[in-house]
Amino acid sequence: MRRVVRAARRGANVKFTPRYAAALLAIALMLAAAPADPLAQAQTNALGLAGGDNSNKPVNIQADNGIEWQQNNKVYIARGNAKATRGDNSVTADTLYAYYRDAPQPAASTAAAPALRNNQPADAQSPFDNGSTQVYRIEADGHVVFATPTQTAYGDHAVYDVDQSVLVVTGKNLKIVTPQDVVTARDSLEWYDQKQIGVARGDAVAVRQGPEQKSIRADVLTAEVTKPANQPSKISKVDAQGHVLLISQDQIARGDSGVYNLDTGIATLSGHVTLTRGENELRGQYAVVDTNTNVARLLAAPPSARLAGAPPRVSGLLIPRQQDEDAMRGAGKPAPAQSGGATPAGNAAPSAKP
Repeated sequence: MRRVVRAARRGANVKFTPRYAAALLAIALMLAAAPADPLAQAQTNALGLAGGDNSNKPVNIQADNGIEWQQNNKVYIARGNAKATRGDNSVTADTLYAYYRDAPQPAASTAAAPALRNNQPADAQSPFDNGSTQVYRIEADGHVVFATPTQTAYGDHAVYDVDQSVLVVTGKNLKIVTPQDVVTARDSLEWYDQKQIGVARGDAVAVRQGPEQKSIRADVLTAEVTKPANQPSKISKVDAQGHVLLISQDQIARGDSGVYNLDTGIATLSGHVTLTRGENELRGQYAVVDTNTNVARLLAAPPSARLAGAPPRVSGLLIPRQQDEDAMRGAGKPAPAQSGGATPAGNAAPSAKP
């Protein structure tokens, strides 16, 4: 061990056997991820491996091909089906990278020199076990899986910024699965822990599971996450931007932007809005859709909009059902058009209020 420490201090790259390396890296991450400053501790909560309810638990690292410590680059690398576990949370990947830096030292006038464990000589103590480093960035590459008791995220590459509490997952087949929701994206999945906000970019889709499946799709979805008392975290509201598509039961709503409250089931859409059921289609600039009752209300403009001139009108294309048309013709009466459930503002049909 003494030779290993001396080699590392000379800047050499040191490789450890899987069993011995796992123990050393676990000590390193545990010390680096548990800062004494309360603010710094709060910044490590995004990734369960680095804080939160598991902050006092050790990090267990396993890797089939061992773990490498690059002193010059200040990075630990676990290779081959690498897995880091802390409490109930884990991250698995082909390769895990943990970048560290020297921890800020207290002023010389007010701080005493740190005591060596068991009064060991300086060259005999492990550099992993001196509390003088901080892991500030964790990368996972290849077949990445982040797992917690309430959600699992999948991707090809992930970067976790410990200082900013920001996690970005990229690659193919991006997906987050929770007991209630499934979120997919083409470009990236992002998590901002300090704001409790998740962002899915690129043909993003959020699906609420249940007897009547509901989904919202857009170029970018931004989800607000809440944690009710004694319950797991859940998505409470989704903000959708670009090519919005909302599907509930047999009704489809489209718009340029939208906000979907998953707690109430109410969605509002703005800009080039269309409501479609079967072959019937209504067009306007603003709509309120109740996904629970499947009732929608279409307006020519948002209620709060200030219009300079005459307000635009709602338009629609209503196709009569063939069986009703045939029955009416047999009775010598003209066949009425069917509205299909979505009604322009002003009709007597019940509607959800914005």
